[in-house]
Amino acid sequence: MTYTELFEAELRRKLDHMILPYKDIVSGELHREVGGYPARSHHMPQCCQAMYNMMAGDDEVLEAPPSGKGAYVKVRYYKKNHCK
Repeated sequence: MTYTELFEAELRRKLDHMILPYKDIVSGELHREVGGYPARSHHMPQCCQAMYNMMAGDDEVLEAPPSGKGAYVKVRYYKKNHCK
């Protein structure tokens, strides 16, 4: 399993259990939960890519650095797009 797939699996788990109409996910928090952050050998680019990969419908990026990848990427995922 790639690092991107690991992050996607954790994100899918979070989105499958949404109670409110939306959930905001921050890349640094997601990476800490999966492990390996902060550290020199972190996988933040893969974490952010997983977050972008999981976006659907009208999900939106609320915050991101100019590069699009970093510890403060924040995405709002809407329940209607992920829980049927």
